[in-house]
Amino acid sequence: MNRKIDILIVGLGPAGMVSAITAKKYYPDKSILVIKNVANGCIPCGIPYMFSSLKNPQDNILRTSALLKSNIEVVVDEVSEINRDRRSVSTKKGDEYIYEKLILATGSLPVIPKIPGVDKEGVYPIYKDMDYLKTCVEEIKKAKSVLIIGGGFIGIEFADEISRIAGVNVHLVEMLPRLLANSFDQEFSLLVEKKLKSKGVNIILNTRVVEITGDRKVEGVRFENGARLEVNNIILGIGAVPNTKLAADSGLDLGKGRGIWTDEYMRTVDPDIFAVGDCAGKRDFFTRKDATVMLASTATAEARIAGANLYQLKVVRENKGTIAIYSTYVDGLVLGSAGLTESAAKKEGFEIIIGQAEVVDKHPGNLPSANRIKMKLIFSKQSGIIMGGQVAGGMSAGEIINIIGMAIQKRVSLTELETLQMATHPYLTSAPTMYPIVLAAQSALSNM
Repeated sequence: MNRKIDILIVGLGPAGMVSAITAKKYYPDKSILVIKNVANGCIPCGIPYMFSSLKNPQDNILRTSALLKSNIEVVVDEVSEINRDRRSVSTKKGDEYIYEKLILATGSLPVIPKIPGVDKEGVYPIYKDMDYLKTCVEEIKKAKSVLIIGGGFIGIEFADEISRIAGVNVHLVEMLPRLLANSFDQEFSLLVEKKLKSKGVNIILNTRVVEITGDRKVEGVRFENGARLEVNNIILGIGAVPNTKLAADSGLDLGKGRGIWTDEYMRTVDPDIFAVGDCAGKRDFFTRKDATVMLASTATAEARIAGANLYQLKVVRENKGTIAIYSTYVDGLVLGSAGLTESAAKKEGFEIIIGQAEVVDKHPGNLPSANRIKMKLIFSKQSGIIMGGQVAGGMSAGEIINIIGMAIQKRVSLTELETLQMATHPYLTSAPTMYPIVLAAQSALSNM
């Protein structure tokens, strides 16, 4: 079959979906087709919560009803080749689609470490395929002992969720000296470690798995120090790499971070091909160095830029760099990070000052469900511009980190944060006299 399509999107994760909806909004007369290679996709951020928090794993399915209502067509197939001269793609089912504009939203693939035995039955890389994940959930729930490899966001969220399953012993191994080492400073990493240990998770740091043992199925692992551990299943939470084979085979440039190179409007070196989400290269907001950030929030921001700029550039829609705003939840503890950590800023050679605060998130502090908020802000010493922030506490921390992210994006100064005007309410926020962002800014000001 040979078809002509105005806007063709390859991939239907969050980036592909938002690209399609945005494109339809800006170019309503254009035909839009999305090709996805998985029949039943899932919400990526919700994958860990399929094990316990969600009563039915199927509830984490990524629904495409919004696309169909917008007259956007969805096809289940896999693109095997891009012909840039013909402006067409070929699929494994033998179809060809000729496009005016092409958006690559091919996502990422899980990192599979080169460990002997990693291909044994019972080892689960995290693929964004609902049918595959349901099998994984069923298997883990029957296990006596599960090992999670990787102490980043994926690893700690899996550890938290699986620790809630009765009868399952949970172990987590991380090769670095602490958890969440790439996104938080040590004092915040220790909060997560303490929380997981209180739930019975066995945390093994500064250690690598060098062998997965067993015959056909996993029976255990051997660590680099010679110690052994018996486990029934292993989850690979090491991270992901951009899925760029299709782009590279068609001659599109890749960045040093291995993602597809794009300009500030998400255009590749081919002006008719855009790339968004995990497959697209990222550049740090401050240094413009290649970054390895893979977040659904970043992906959807890129998708809105691409969808709006397919045919005409909207000047205010450029991508100024990746701030890297993270948040996570571990048994009531919420942590958020945005921009540079103290250790990352010093490693890059920035001269910085630190502001810190610790307050209660309600006022008075003995109101029900009150939590302590721990905040750390990083500023440029010379200019006073905010460069990063970290927060830990209750549910309110999840939105406070977004305030910090906006402050970084707009290059807000220390004095502006010190005089921040905010809405407060006893049940919703800290007291106006003790607002954590303001206190942390004042703390930094005293260090200037």
